[in-house]
Amino acid sequence: MMAIATKAKYQLETFWVPEGQEESPVYALRLTNNTDQPLENFTLCVSGPARIDPAASVEGGTLLKRLSNHAEFAPPEGFVLRPGESWTVKALGMSYHPKHWTDGANAGYVVLSDNDAVSVSVAPTRAKGDNAALTRGAVIYPVPNVAPVSVSVVPWPNAVSVSGRLAPPAGLDLRPEGGEAAAAVRAFKALTEGLFPVEGIVRPAAEGGFPISLSLADGFAPEAYNVRFSAAGVAVSGSTRTGLLYGLITLGQILRGARLHPETFLFPAAGEIIDEPALVWRGVHLDVARQFYATAEIEHFLRILAWNKLNRFHWHLSDDEAWRVEIDAYPALTEIGAWRGHGLKIPPLLGSGPQVTGGYYSKAAIREIVAQAASLGIEVIPEIDVPGHCYAMLQAIPDLRDPGEVGSFYSVQGFPVNCINPAREQTYRVLETIFDELIELFPSKIIHIGADEVPLGAWSGSPEALARLRDISGEAVAAAHAARLNVITNTHGADEIDGSGAAVLQAEFLARVQAFLASRGCVTGGWQEAAHGNVIDKGRSLLFGWRTVEASAALAGEGYDMVVCPGQVYYLDMANSQAWSEPGASWAGWSDPEKLYTFDPVEGWSDAQKKHLLGVQCCIWSEPMTDRGVFDRLVFPRLSALAETGWTQPQRKSFQRFEALVGLMPILYGIYAEQ
Repeated sequence: MMAIATKAKYQLETFWVPEGQEESPVYALRLTNNTDQPLENFTLCVSGPARIDPAASVEGGTLLKRLSNHAEFAPPEGFVLRPGESWTVKALGMSYHPKHWTDGANAGYVVLSDNDAVSVSVAPTRAKGDNAALTRGAVIYPVPNVAPVSVSVVPWPNAVSVSGRLAPPAGLDLRPEGGEAAAAVRAFKALTEGLFPVEGIVRPAAEGGFPISLSLADGFAPEAYNVRFSAAGVAVSGSTRTGLLYGLITLGQILRGARLHPETFLFPAAGEIIDEPALVWRGVHLDVARQFYATAEIEHFLRILAWNKLNRFHWHLSDDEAWRVEIDAYPALTEIGAWRGHGLKIPPLLGSGPQVTGGYYSKAAIREIVAQAASLGIEVIPEIDVPGHCYAMLQAIPDLRDPGEVGSFYSVQGFPVNCINPAREQTYRVLETIFDELIELFPSKIIHIGADEVPLGAWSGSPEALARLRDISGEAVAAAHAARLNVITNTHGADEIDGSGAAVLQAEFLARVQAFLASRGCVTGGWQEAAHGNVIDKGRSLLFGWRTVEASAALAGEGYDMVVCPGQVYYLDMANSQAWSEPGASWAGWSDPEKLYTFDPVEGWSDAQKKHLLGVQCCIWSEPMTDRGVFDRLVFPRLSALAETGWTQPQRKSFQRFEALVGLMPILYGIYAEQ
């Protein structure tokens, strides 16, 4: 069994020299030997979002292996790294140029001649000519002494008409009328105890609780509510449990504002709040494949979503890097696909070191999470990303690849042969079994199947796929597709497959998968590429437009129901600015909180197109999230800005007001930037 040393004996520093400072951009890695023993016959393994291009030239060593962002380097033959000395290897050629400090290597280890792996301490990547302090942790938004409004509520309600001022009560004495109101009280109590455990927001009259009555009433939209204030107590009404819960959340926010900042906010003595959301779908996507989040993290994140009145949790459970959901019929999916480490079928990626790391969600854990979400008014949408993004799945179930397949094709992220084969009956038997197990776990009946970023050369070396393509589209199309075999396609544009043989095969795959899901009473969700070939049933599908608002509008015009989540603005792994010192990525763009808040997700849409708008969603892709301080900086307060876009009528939005209030909103890990 492989031995892994846990104490770092070596130090890795990485440097990026941008274009224009030398003849060619250079990514340099410098390994220093801090021990008192010489190091020889070794290899250096690194991982992080940065990807060495397969065509890169390397100086000072040899690139032995490259799998997406995992790279292995060897020094020159006979090289000895003596104590206190350093070895530098330079890569001239990256799949994309680093733009931020988290783009570089964030984990590394040395493999010795006996295959022992020794962890390496890794410093954040520095860019030549940029000496700014690197940032992490959420930006603090201080509550001002004078705010534009008298009560603190995010997202801002439809109509606020309050007056007078009561001394902020110690807590809220909740008095439900009926079973649905009692369920809302239980959910709110659990929510506030989870988010603010020592504040006692819910407390009885004996402990100073202010009387709050809750009752169902007719005439409200499903998530709408009304809060009426008086000196004797507050009345909350709505037509559903979720509406009542949202009314309590608004009341809880008002109470916290008045208690924590009495000089700025008040607890009203009279008046009312009338409220309902602008959009049906107010979603958050979380990628748990690139980085794993324990059940406790997911549960607390759901509390934060509820406090922001967000109502959809899109759970990205599989990708090239990992498979995260227990499937009884195929235990290898989690036995193999859930773990990364030196010597495993999936190597260390995106900041995981040589030790075995990862995890998955048991069915019991999923049931708990789904039940908690439902109590908070949140639907959970599972995603199994197919037919692309399946490298981990294929390591666990190799039968999903044509056994006669030859050569390679590469995804835009640099994974070889990462697509399950649409020409194999085994593919559909496996998927139908998996989906049947998922449907039993997720009552939303929306199953997201990904369908994004299939490489242009997918299946070009598969005799089975080429035969099927020949049957569908003829010899010329099949021959043209076969010619793409072994063509390196790992840069932007590698997934632009419109009109290609890959698109034809994917379309047939999607039509069959959707027909199966429809037979089970499910709606098929997919990224916008699911529209390739225009074969899926628009009445039983839902598309997520991640490329541009214009592309989403065009699909809405074709009759697809749309959730808008353009990467340029709503991808929360994108950095807050263009500065190297900011964490995150910028391949799609960047957006600070104000840019996201003021962004119009339906700019230029016609009335006919808007009829197919379900809502908006931010997407958290987890490549840079090994450091949870990076998570807090990238996600907050932009998540609340998205929530207000989804809830508040456009004419009632105000970034000045939002900026004054959002500092009271909770963040996941409690890691704030140093001031």
